Amino acid sequence: MIPDTFIQDLLTRVSIEDVVGRYVQLRKGGANLLGLCPFHNEKTPSFTVSPTKQFYHCFGCGAHGSAITFLMEHTGATFPEAVRSLAAEVGMTVPEQQRSPRQREAARRRKLEVSQHQQVLDIAYKHYLAQLKASPVAIDYLKRRGLSGETAARFGIGWAGGGRRALATVMPDYESPVLVESGLVIEADDGRRYDRFRDRIMFPIRNQRGQLIGFGGRLIKEGEPKYLNSPETTLFSKGHELYGLWEARTGIRHEGFVLVVEGYMDVVGLAQHGLNNAVATLGTATTEFHIQKLMRNSSRIVFSFDGDRAGRQAAWRALNTCLPLLRDDVSIRFMFLPDQHDPDSYIHAHGVDAFRQAVDQAQALSAFMLSELAQRHSLDEPEGRAACIHEARPLLALMPESAIRVQIQREFARHVLLTPEELAAMLVEHSVSRMGQGAAGSSAGVHQGTPVDRSTMPWPDDAGAIPADLDDIGGPPPYYDEGPAASHGSAHFAPDNGRASSRKRDIGAVGQQRSGSGVRRMQQRAVTPMAKRLLRLLLAHPGLVEHVGDQQLEILDNSPHLVLVRDLITLANISGARHAGALLEAAEPGSELADVLAPLSTELIGEEDLPDPLTEWNDALQRIELDAIKAEQSVLVQSGLRDEASQKRYQELTRRRTLLERAPGG
Repeated sequence: MIPDTFIQDLLTRVSIEDVVGRYVQLRKGGANLLGLCPFHNEKTPSFTVSPTKQFYHCFGCGAHGSAITFLMEHTGATFPEAVRSLAAEVGMTVPEQQRSPRQREAARRRKLEVSQHQQVLDIAYKHYLAQLKASPVAIDYLKRRGLSGETAARFGIGWAGGGRRALATVMPDYESPVLVESGLVIEADDGRRYDRFRDRIMFPIRNQRGQLIGFGGRLIKEGEPKYLNSPETTLFSKGHELYGLWEARTGIRHEGFVLVVEGYMDVVGLAQHGLNNAVATLGTATTEFHIQKLMRNSSRIVFSFDGDRAGRQAAWRALNTCLPLLRDDVSIRFMFLPDQHDPDSYIHAHGVDAFRQAVDQAQALSAFMLSELAQRHSLDEPEGRAACIHEARPLLALMPESAIRVQIQREFARHVLLTPEELAAMLVEHSVSRMGQGAAGSSAGVHQGTPVDRSTMPWPDDAGAIPADLDDIGGPPPYYDEGPAASHGSAHFAPDNGRASSRKRDIGAVGQQRSGSGVRRMQQRAVTPMAKRLLRLLLAHPGLVEHVGDQQLEILDNSPHLVLVRDLITLANISGARHAGALLEAAEPGSELADVLAPLSTELIGEEDLPDPLTEWNDALQRIELDAIKAEQSVLVQSGLRDEASQKRYQELTRRRTLLERAPGG
């Protein structure tokens, strides 16, 4: 484990302009530095580095982060490798938190297991390459599929012959359990062993760092299964990996989008035609891990499916997986090829330009979703529209709070002859019922106050006088607003895989870290205007946390829509982060807080520092306390102030409110 305190100390010593400048030619642009983005293809610089805030952001593709993040994304380094590299540059030694003998032994075994698996995979890979050169049948098949030797070499394509124990000729110990654990060999019930892959074109599968983690094999003769992947192993999980992503990284940046196809040959065939931005799932339906990985590599994703019933069903499953992960800055589209065509055959029949045109005309996710729902129900009659709404409600509820969700809901409401408000009320009712809170009043989201009988209402003295008109008090404070104003401009929230304060980093981790449980929230929290204001202040001036007292912390704790502000204060205190780049690095990747901070950092990168951020902070907290007092007074008035405790509380609130309103800025 690398201590968080070391990470923060490292980031204060490292200059992000020096780190990025080794890979990107930067020039002065006001207070920041500008250059061509290394993560996507562009001709006009949109990549910005802030020396004062110590983070980078690309306004073209959305890439952002600290010096550590840059090395990981640009070079493929793991987190520990990036930290070690930067530490060496500034003369720091990476410490490891003390681990028990049991933990050290487990790490040693894990490292040994990974090393052994990679060794046998590398041996098998070299064997398959050699077998291809010696197999006229396999070479002829690849030529008939239109692949050149250069393309085959680029993807490392090989050949597994028909021998049942061919790997025994190259493996030091064919009886080693590692061969079974790595998926290269199958052991029968009677103990006899044989090669898993036989008579197959072999496709090496690599992770995002280019490391070999498994194989896919395709039969070239009749037989089943036509495609065969490595089983789940220590290194390989097909629900997490995408074939061709390592090879396509440059092509994705050049083309400006990633194309998701169905098989290895589709990926390789497209590359042969100059389309080097294709990847494929590995014999499994698209998972949320696939979507997250695609989004990290491009802001434009195009899925290609067969146009038959099976293809459209697969596309619908992919759409369902995408819904909880939708973001306003990511475009997801669906392309359907004519029956009997895959990408390779379509290009052979119609040409590369026609295929590119088909990609450009791919359906937006929203259009595909709405057209599919419309086809399943008769929208010219009330019963059909009601059934359509019934099917759509759980889909719409999956979407995070975002502009795209609002747009899709409005479009759907128009199709089923509802107002946007009527549809929104139905969605709230659906979400509440799913959470086991089926009360009609609660599902409507409206609190009905107790009627006030003014004739019997006791009237305290003027110091705590109850206003004659409830409008004088004001309704619930703005930061309680859950309507469109609150969600306007809100960030996309990915599933929260743990609070940032408990972030752990494994110094011995191999490959990229995988997400946690993947549990989704039923309702995502909107970033309200006040919360956004405070988060921006803290992100731009993390030193403010040193001035936050117990009273202000209590105010934040009692404000349900400021939970993320409280989390950010905790994160800054625990991590010791004192600039924006360090805070971004300290936030747990994929957490709600990290996803909120990312777009806020984009806004901050072009702004000058405030002359007096502490005054701005105190004014905001004073406004929050005032609004909370007004809200509590409103509740007390609606209850009728029938008992002495309520009257006393009202007077206390009035006195506090008077003090705040008379204070500077009140």
